[in-house]
Amino acid sequence: MSDEESRVLRSRRVISKQSVHSEQEDVARRTEEDRVFRTVSNGLVDLEHVISRKMEMRKKAEHLKNELMKEVDGHLNEFVNNLIEESTVLENTQSFYPGNAEKDSQKARGQRALPEHGKLFVSRRSLLDELFEVNHIRTIYHMFIALLILFILSTLVVDFIDEGRLVLEFDLLVYAFGKFPIVISTWLCMFLSTFLIPYGLFSAWARGYRASFHRSIRSVFFGLLFMTFQMLGLGFMPTYILLHHDLPPASRFIIILEQVRLIMKSHSFVRENVPRIFAFTKEKSSIVPVPQVTQYLYFLFAPTLIYRDSYPRNPSIRWGYVATKFAQVLGCLFYAYYVFVRLCIPLFRNISQEQFSLRVLVLCIFNSILPGVLVLFLAFFAFLHCWLNAFAEMLRFADRMFYKDWWNSTSFANYYRTWNVVVHDWLYYYAYRDFLWIFGRRFKSAAMLCVFTVSAVVHEYALGICFGFFYPVLFILFMCFGMLFNFILHDRRKGPIWNVIMWTSLFLGQGVLICLYSQEWYAQRHCPINNPAFIDFLKPRSWTCRLQLED
Repeated sequence: MSDEESRVLRSRRVISKQSVHSEQEDVARRTEEDRVFRTVSNGLVDLEHVISRKMEMRKKAEHLKNELMKEVDGHLNEFVNNLIEESTVLENTQSFYPGNAEKDSQKARGQRALPEHGKLFVSRRSLLDELFEVNHIRTIYHMFIALLILFILSTLVVDFIDEGRLVLEFDLLVYAFGKFPIVISTWLCMFLSTFLIPYGLFSAWARGYRASFHRSIRSVFFGLLFMTFQMLGLGFMPTYILLHHDLPPASRFIIILEQVRLIMKSHSFVRENVPRIFAFTKEKSSIVPVPQVTQYLYFLFAPTLIYRDSYPRNPSIRWGYVATKFAQVLGCLFYAYYVFVRLCIPLFRNISQEQFSLRVLVLCIFNSILPGVLVLFLAFFAFLHCWLNAFAEMLRFADRMFYKDWWNSTSFANYYRTWNVVVHDWLYYYAYRDFLWIFGRRFKSAAMLCVFTVSAVVHEYALGICFGFFYPVLFILFMCFGMLFNFILHDRRKGPIWNVIMWTSLFLGQGVLICLYSQEWYAQRHCPINNPAFIDFLKPRSWTCRLQLED
C-alpha cells in the first residue's frame, strides 16, 4: 500500500511540474505577443525613435573620433619631433666629438662648439600627393584645369574674331625662352665647374690637412680659392654671359636660378664636410673622410640643398609618375602664358602712357591681384611640387617634404618656414644658426635680420637681372613689410581670422609686384634712353615715362 501511495505522489509531482512549466511558457508567449503587438501598433513612433537615436549616436561617435584623432595626431607629432631631435643631437655629438667625452670636452674647453645639425631626412610623401587622394581636394585641382580651358577658349575665340583664323603661334613663349642654345651651353659650363672645382679643392685640402705644419695658412689659402670660384666662376661669369648676349627674361631666369642653386649646393658640401676633417685630425684613423665622387654628383642633382653622404631611397622608379609631373610642369607653363596674354598684357600695354594718379595706381594694383595670385600658385605647383617630385622620383629620393601646409598659416613667420622648405633649411642651418654660432645666441634678432637681408637681396638680384632693370619693389616688401609682419603676425597668433589676414596681405603683395614691375617693364620699352647715366639705371623709368612721351 505504501508503494502504491508513493507512486501516486511521484506522478502528482510530475504532473504539477509539467503544468507549472506549461503555465510559464504560456505567460512568456503572451508577453512576447503583447510586446510584438505593441511594436506593430506603434511601429511608426518606434521607427522614428530608433532612427533619431542612431543619428545622435553617430554624431557623438564622429565628434569623439575627430577629437581622438586630433589628440592622437598632436601627441604623435610631438613624439616624433622629439625623437628626431634627440637622435640627431646624439648622432652629431658622436660624429663631431668621437672618443672619450671627458677628454674631448677638456680639449675643446675654451673653444666655441660647432653648431649641431638637426636636419634629418626621412622617407615621406609630398603633402599635395596625399591631399589629391581626397576627392574634395582633387576637385579644386579640376577647377584650375577648367579655368585653363576657359583661358584657352577665350584666347582662341578673340583671335578668331580679330584675325579671322585660329592663331596658335605662342609668340610670348617663343620670345621668353629665346636663345636657348646659349642657356644650355652656359648651364653645362656652370655644372661641370661646380662638379670639378669644389670637390677637387676640398679633396686636396682634406688629404693634406693632418700632415700640414701650417694648417691655418693651408685652410685660408684653399678657402680663398673656393670663394674666388664662388664669386667669379659661379657669380660673375654667368651674369656676364646672359647680359652680353641679351637673353630674354625666361632664359635669364633659368641661368640665375641654376647659378644660385649651385652656389648654395657647393657651400653646403664644404660646410658639412669641413667639421669631419677637423674631427678626423683628433682620431687615429688613417682613412681621410672625403666623400666619394658619386655621392657628390648625386647631391648636385638631388632636390635638396643640405648635403649628406646618403639619403633615404625608394626601391623603384615610377616612370608614369615622372611623366605626369613633367606634363603638369608643361601645363603650368602654358597656364602662365594665357594668364599674361589675357590678364596682364591688355592691362599694361598702354598704362604707362596714361596720366599718373592715385586712382590709376589703386585700380592697377587691384586688377593685378588675380594674375598675381595665379602666377604664385602656378610657380608653387610647377616647381616646388611637380619639378622637384619628378627629379626626386628619378633619383629615388624618398624625402619629399619640399613644402608644408603654408596655406594654413596664421602668421608670416610660419609662412616663411613652410612655403619653401628646401631654401628655408639652407637659410636656417647655414645663415641663421651659423650666425648665432659665430656671434652668440644673444643676437637672435640680428641673425633674423641677416637672413631676411640675404633672402631679399638674392630675390631682388634675380628679378633685376631677369627683367634688365633695377626696381627694388620686392626688396622693400621683404625688408619693410616682411619684417614687420614677421613680428606682428607671429606664431602666437592663432585662429581663422589671422589666416584671413595672412591671405589678404599675400594677395595684396602679389598685386603690388605684378602692377609695379609690369609698369616698369613697358616704361623701359616705351621710353628708352640713348646715353643713360648711372643715376638713370637706379631711377625707375615708369616715374617719368609719361612726361617724356608728352615732350
